[in-house]
Amino acid sequence: MGIGSRLREERERLGLNQEGFGQLGGVRKQAQLLYEKDERKPDSDYLAAVAAAGVDVLFVLTGLRQSNLPAQDAGEQRLLENFRRCSPAARQNLLQSSILLSAGLPAEAAPVAGVPPRNRPPGP
Repeated sequence: MGIGSRLREERERLGLNQEGFGQLGGVRKQAQLLYEKDERKPDSDYLAAVAAAGVDVLFVLTGLRQSNLPAQDAGEQRLLENFRRCSPAARQNLLQSSILLSAGLPAEAAPVAGVPPRNRPPGP
């Protein structure tokens, strides 16, 4: 199984068509098709973009699932297990929240798909 078939497997796991998956990676449908047919290889910008959307890039490149890697501790393991059970939209929300939290910003600042923003008091 090559990179192309593993990309297709990840695309199908996320429930996306070639056009939608290509958009995640910043490419057109035709480029996605060529990647999946192993006629072209994706570059690092594409791989970084699809990874941010929940694609297991380690699996795409090597055939080894991230889920087979040991967690650092029980809390990390629990977080990973819960994340993997989420829908693609929920995963995106969790990723956005984690980026904000790791930068020291409040998680409330992250947009949540399908949920209107709360009324917040004006900033300083």
